[in-house]
Amino acid sequence: MTRDRCVGPAVGLALLACLLASQGWAQEATRSPHGALKEECSTCHAPEGWTPARISRAFDHTKNGFALTGAHASTTCRACHASLAFSDADPACVSCHEDLHRGELGTVCSSCHTTRSFVDRAAMTRGHQLTRFPLDGAHLVTDCRSCHVAQAQGQMVFLAVPNDCVSCHQSAYQSASNPNHLTGGFPTTCSQCHGTVAWNPARFNHDGSGFPLTGAHRAVTCDQCHVGNNFTGAATQCVACHQNDYNQTSQPNHAQAAFPTDCVSCHTTASWTAPFNHSRTQFPLAGAHKAATCQQCHNDGIYIGKSTQCVSCHLADYNATTNPPHPGAGFPTDCASCHNTTRWPGATFAHDGPFFPIYSGSHRGTWSSCSTCHQVASDFHQFTCLVCHEHNQPSMDSKHHGRAGYSYVSTACLSCHPNGRGED
Repeated sequence: MTRDRCVGPAVGLALLACLLASQGWAQEATRSPHGALKEECSTCHAPEGWTPARISRAFDHTKNGFALTGAHASTTCRACHASLAFSDADPACVSCHEDLHRGELGTVCSSCHTTRSFVDRAAMTRGHQLTRFPLDGAHLVTDCRSCHVAQAQGQMVFLAVPNDCVSCHQSAYQSASNPNHLTGGFPTTCSQCHGTVAWNPARFNHDGSGFPLTGAHRAVTCDQCHVGNNFTGAATQCVACHQNDYNQTSQPNHAQAAFPTDCVSCHTTASWTAPFNHSRTQFPLAGAHKAATCQQCHNDGIYIGKSTQCVSCHLADYNATTNPPHPGAGFPTDCASCHNTTRWPGATFAHDGPFFPIYSGSHRGTWSSCSTCHQVASDFHQFTCLVCHEHNQPSMDSKHHGRAGYSYVSTACLSCHPNGRGED
């Protein structure tokens, strides 16, 4: 017994020491590697195994000052927490993402990037609209590195980048051959001809030059007018492009007729076959003249200095007229005395004005044709009143008592009846 009692206390102390030691080891072994993390272990670890860790859906990363959104919600913890001491993680973007901008644009990546995708262009585009080069057209889908070409260390890639077209399109400018930009002395302000929606086809705004394009000129190619790649000193006179048209025109023959080379006198840009505007000459066209062809009047090939007298075109009509016979009667060749441009036949002579009235007064309706009074066809200045009015010496009435010299010449009657009225 004594022996057992002696042994017993020794073994008890040993067991106590072992227990204390084991308790100390357990406390050391279960010390959290995550630092001052105030989350329950069960949030990430399961009772059946310490690893692998499984993050509970109840875990709210936002409470730790960094909300997990977009791609951050699906990445692993180790991707951001290289050390298990979570409190040591730096929330700055550059702590995980390489700053390709080398500090040019600051450290707030969210100005251009989103957590949904690091290459999400929506935020970049919105940010770009606040710069001195807002994006539009094809620039909206162009890769950033196409304009922001990598430079040597210390040189700007995003800030102070030139925003003139040629800084990116120099090669396109130099290689352009239709037209050749270099030899043509084209300016490097590409926007005069090119747009941001599509580089080709290019369209120069000719309205800003000294020769605005209208009509058919809008459909021609540049080299049709700018022969030999001459753009800066191209002539604006019509004949500079239309000399061949001028020389080859035969109806009428421009060269033979000495037409002016100012084509706009007759032609327009809407239609090359546009009629000549005769109203701008000394002989405006009216009536039937509007339907006449150029050759009907200008069959002699004379256009400049052409006579405007009627008889220059109507001499054949004058000579062929028999009722009354114009040449034999000595009619004037000023056709407008009886004819008009609306209707050539059925001419009416203005008898009431220069001579005695036959369209009014006592003679109205008493004659059927000119020959009723003008029986001497060869001379209309002679006519007889005695066809209707018998006035001879033996048969004259009391009103003519003492009057002598009656004959078949009109002047006998007109000496007393100047207006052709019997009551004179």
